[in-house]
This record gives sequence, C-alpha cells and structure tokens, in this order.
Amino acid sequence: MVRLDAAAPDFAARFDALVNARREADADVSRDVAAILTRVKSEGDAALADYTRRFDGHDLDASGWRIDLADCRAALDALDPKLRGALELAAERITAYHEKQRPADRDEVDATGVRLGARWRPVEAAGLYVPGGRAAYPSSLLMNAIPAKVAGVERLAMVTPTPGGAVNPLVLAAAALIGIEEIWRVGGAQAVGALAYGTDRIAPVDVIVGPGNTWVAEAKRQLYGVVGIDMVAGPSEILVVADGANDPDWIAADLLSQAEHDPTSQSILFTDDEAFADAVAAAVDRQIATLSTGATARTSWDANGAIILVRDLLEATPLIDRLAPEHLEIAVADPEPLFRAVRHAGSIFLGRHTPEAIGDYLGGPNHVLPTGRRARFASGLSVLDFMKRTSFLGCSPQALAELGPAAVALAEAEGLPAHARSVALRL
Repeated sequence: MVRLDAAAPDFAARFDALVNARREADADVSRDVAAILTRVKSEGDAALADYTRRFDGHDLDASGWRIDLADCRAALDALDPKLRGALELAAERITAYHEKQRPADRDEVDATGVRLGARWRPVEAAGLYVPGGRAAYPSSLLMNAIPAKVAGVERLAMVTPTPGGAVNPLVLAAAALIGIEEIWRVGGAQAVGALAYGTDRIAPVDVIVGPGNTWVAEAKRQLYGVVGIDMVAGPSEILVVADGANDPDWIAADLLSQAEHDPTSQSILFTDDEAFADAVAAAVDRQIATLSTGATARTSWDANGAIILVRDLLEATPLIDRLAPEHLEIAVADPEPLFRAVRHAGSIFLGRHTPEAIGDYLGGPNHVLPTGRRARFASGLSVLDFMKRTSFLGCSPQALAELGPAAVALAEAEGLPAHARSVALRL
C-alpha cells in the first residue's frame, strides 16, 4: 500500500506513477482471442462445443446447450424468502431509476418550414454476458438486463459459463425474476463471438453487455463495430474522501469492498487527518484477517492500495479528476462542495451513510461503470446503451427554395457536383 503526502517534494512524481499505473492483466491475450473469434465465426457451434469441453469441462450435447426455464423458476421458488425479497427490492428500485432515463422523441417545424427531429427505438436483440467463474453475481444480471427491458429490447440472449455443467442458482433465480427466457451454457471469448456472429443455434445480437474476465473484455473490444458494447471494463476501483470525524472501521470496510473483487482492484483514501489515515490502515489490516476473500483483498491492497494525505479535502479535487475513479465516496458531513467541484467519476456516493456497496445492489443507479480513468469521457450503463436515435428531415417546396441555393454553393465549393445537382434540379 502506498502512502503519499501532498506536501512532500516528491508528491507530483509519485502521484503521476499512481495515475499511470497499469493494472490490467499482463498477459497479451489479443492473439488468442482473435484466434478464438475467427474459429467461432467459421465453425460456429462446433467451436463452442470444443471450447466448452476444454475450458468448462463438460459436453454441451450431454448437459444441454440451453438452461431450461423450469430450472430458473425452480431456483427462484427455492430462494430463502428474505433473499428473494432482497432481489425483488433491488429489481424494483433499479427499474424505477432506469425508467426515468427513457429519452423523448422530437418532432417540430422550424421557422423555415422544415420538419425536423429525432426518434428513439430500441435495438432488436441484446446479449448479456454473466460470469460464472470467480464472479457469479445476480446483481450484475439485474443491472445489465433491466435497462434493456426498460428500453424495450424484444430479445435478450444470456450466455454464462457453467464449469462442470453447474450454474449458480442465484443467477438462475435472477434470470427468472426479470423474465430472461434464452440462456446458453457457454462462456468466455467464444460466447461473445457467438453472440456477435451468430451460429446455427444462437442468433446474433445487436449489443453485448456484461462483465467478464480479460478474455471476455478483449473479445468485446475486438468485436466493437460488429456489435455495440457497453464498455471495455477493467479492474474495479474505489476512491474514498474522508475526514477524521469518520469511523475508521467504516472507511476500511468501504476500501475492502472493492479490494476483495480481484487482485488487480484499486482502493484509494484521501484524507486531511494523518492520525485517521493511520487508524484506517490499521483497520484494513484487522479486517482483512476476518474476510473469506482476505487473500484477494490482501493482494489488491498491498499492490494497488493508496492513502493520500492532503491539507484540505477541496484541494484534492484536481487529483480526483486525474484519477477519474469508477466509484467516488465523499464521506464528510457536507459533501455538496466536493460533489459540485468533481468533474470525473463513474458514480458518486454522498455522505457518511452511503457506502458504495448500496450502489452495487439496490440503490438504483447502474453499477456498470467506466474504469481505468475512462470516466473522463464515458458514462455508466443506461437505457440509452440499448437504444439508437434516428434523425429525420422533411422540406416543403418553399423550404427547399429557401435553403437550396446555400446547399448548392457549399456542394460546389467542396467539389461534389452531383450533390449540387440533386438540390439544383428541384429548385
């Protein structure tokens, strides 16, 4: 874990190193993923069956290519009532939040008499990637599928790896809860390729969303343009701004909530109280020893964690913007000044009683967020990721007579005579 002091003479250089540190996997998987995608495109289902035998250890023809809807409903019915209630509450809140993201169509006539505007329509089909290895999270399924449902996507095709043929019952329950009817027992880069290109069994989709490992992320990156994607996601991040009035155990738990995700996750604390920084560091060490995910959290904290001492929390704003964190907690009595000042963050959690984990599950806003400083130019998953805008234009003879001469002049200036003629002939 790195300790930095903004007043130290070497702070700028050390902070630069923190900002520019590369935490993505070191292995160059681009060539392997390209080979997998090429094979899936040419061989289709045969490639999927072979990769599933090799990587997941089961035969799709024997275990079944699709997961039966009855299995999903049975998993939902078998849930502990308290857990089912929690899933239902999460689905309700996520739906309510995303329903307010639906864009409005625009249709108007301007002063020239030109009808112009735009209409929004959902994509026809979306693919949902649901991890089944280290991370099998029903919360991610809710966050990825509900915006698509709200957008009005007609077909949702879910793919999930099933090591040994087994699938997480919580994931099945979540699929039943939100009405996903097409679920395939395939995962990895090959599943992403199948969704993009289509096979004899799996029809292609228009957009692919959902978290995955390095191979899944690389497959989505390579296939962008063949299909739309949500984003190329990297390791999880949290940045907590906290003053000394906080309980250090609370803040330590917040930092570890991301460190336990993956050895490459990053947790950073900004504080203006050195004694509090020491107390949080000690609390992190104590709590790691109690976690079932302690080994992962320890690796993440030791390799990527940081505590940064600043003289004034508002002075941290430019530093926060340079990091552009996936998650930003502002754990102070009055978070508004910092909230207004920060420009770049995937999602912001306001006040001492808003841990990031609430956002992971049922706060309402989406937890699929830009990582790796991409919050400088990207946003979290939303209904708009499953929709596209089509503009339209309609000129009356009078409107064309008014606008046409300028269009002809511009077309001739650009050396495009056919453009000019297509307007001039109508004048």
